[in-house]
Amino acid sequence: MCDDDQGNGSGDGTTRRALLVTGGAAALTLGGVTFASGAEAASPGGASTRTVRGTLPPGSPDYVYVPVEVPPGVRELRVAYTYDRPSVPVGTQGNALDIGLFDERGTDLGGEGFRGWSGGARAEFFVRADDATPGYLPGPVRAGTWSVALGPYTVAPQGLTYELTVTLTYGEPDTTPPPVYPPERARGRGRAWYRGDCHLHSWYSDGRRTPAEIAALARAAGLDFINTSDHNTTSSHAHWAPEAGEDLLIMLGEEVTTRNGHVVALGTDPGTFVDWRYRARDNRFGRYARRIRRAGGLVVPAHPHATCIGCAWKFGLGEADVVEVWNGPYTPDDEVALASWDATLVASVREDRAWLPAMGSSDAHRAPDSVGLPQTVVLADDLTRAAIQAGLRAGRSYVAESRSLSLAFTATDGRGRRAGIGERLGAAPDTPVTLRLDVTGAPRCVVRLVTDQGVLFTGDPLPVTGAGTVEWRTTAAYAAYVRAELRHETAAGPVPGALAAFTNPVFLGVREG
Repeated sequence: MCDDDQGNGSGDGTTRRALLVTGGAAALTLGGVTFASGAEAASPGGASTRTVRGTLPPGSPDYVYVPVEVPPGVRELRVAYTYDRPSVPVGTQGNALDIGLFDERGTDLGGEGFRGWSGGARAEFFVRADDATPGYLPGPVRAGTWSVALGPYTVAPQGLTYELTVTLTYGEPDTTPPPVYPPERARGRGRAWYRGDCHLHSWYSDGRRTPAEIAALARAAGLDFINTSDHNTTSSHAHWAPEAGEDLLIMLGEEVTTRNGHVVALGTDPGTFVDWRYRARDNRFGRYARRIRRAGGLVVPAHPHATCIGCAWKFGLGEADVVEVWNGPYTPDDEVALASWDATLVASVREDRAWLPAMGSSDAHRAPDSVGLPQTVVLADDLTRAAIQAGLRAGRSYVAESRSLSLAFTATDGRGRRAGIGERLGAAPDTPVTLRLDVTGAPRCVVRLVTDQGVLFTGDPLPVTGAGTVEWRTTAAYAAYVRAELRHETAAGPVPGALAAFTNPVFLGVREG
């Protein structure tokens, strides 16, 4: 049960609300903010402002909607908000309040009325026909019931007291510019290995870099392609075209940021919005995974074992096309993700089913985050959206910490058959198989070969030149698959060093069934 206790609108345009939550709810709509049509509307450039204050208690719904009644004749809608940040005991979460906007088409799941989301990155925003704050979509401010979406990410024990100020400016709207999107093709090298970073944030969500700055850093990192992935918004899509070129393919996407994990929609059709307002217990993710695929994208759970609140992936991997197991500089949660992914490879062999490829991305937001650390290197038929996605989906890829590191990993049998990364050799169980890894750009790194049994080969550190070749012989009966890792030297002990690179597996035997 939720009680919305509204004070009467006072002469200063202020409304006060108290919210009592005694039962679980995914969303709640409060009483509305009303703007009367009057002298302001008759005077171009005139403005009206209303302020709403309220308190959200601990246990509030994930999303609280404040309706705003917009009269005809509005040129711009502007929203500013603040909230308190009281002191809390060590180990207790304080207040964090996200914000977004839906227009008169409503707040239903699916996002037909979606007009923008800035999370906690901005204290105010505006929308009008010809422009909008980054994170928000330009377009007419039509009459009807709009909704400011509040997302209480965490609430202190004292509650979260907020103040919301809505200003309407009246007048004739300007023209909404038609969006221009980057091309789906760049000048490639035919079938070749292409480097990319598919998890990046700009100032259109909580990043601090412009598209131009990100594109420049991508080129400096030796990347051939990138994918945009701002949190819960597609507002950047129409701003990337000037940064694309024959040397850089720019794919469009979104980081769908739910309360139970994040997923990158990789390479969707321009303007594709994927809703995020659900948890794993709601059993709705399959619907939005299908939406990503219908829009030509890949479903890529991101940083599945991250430790930030709401970041760890809780939806399972049944809908995933690829999983991001290396996110930014290598950390213990990446190590856990790598091990968990390896366990899925074992399960796919045991159950004779399709396997799930892995990838890595930088998740770069701002300086000093490095674009291209790490980068996924994909064998693709060309430098196009479709070809890069096909390579990722097939697992014809490896992940490296920089452009300096390159590798080739193959398996051959005595009959001269050969398979590369993401491929199946099809050798008989007792046929000798030779694995060969050629590496450049990995000084003093240690090669490890990992199979369904675990690590079966660990080499000596590579020379300071960073180049070397490792060969290892086995059979399909002994190793169902083999994948390669390059690890930095560790000071001492059994704990492996941080990753410098890893490959998707080569499967050795004949697939059964």
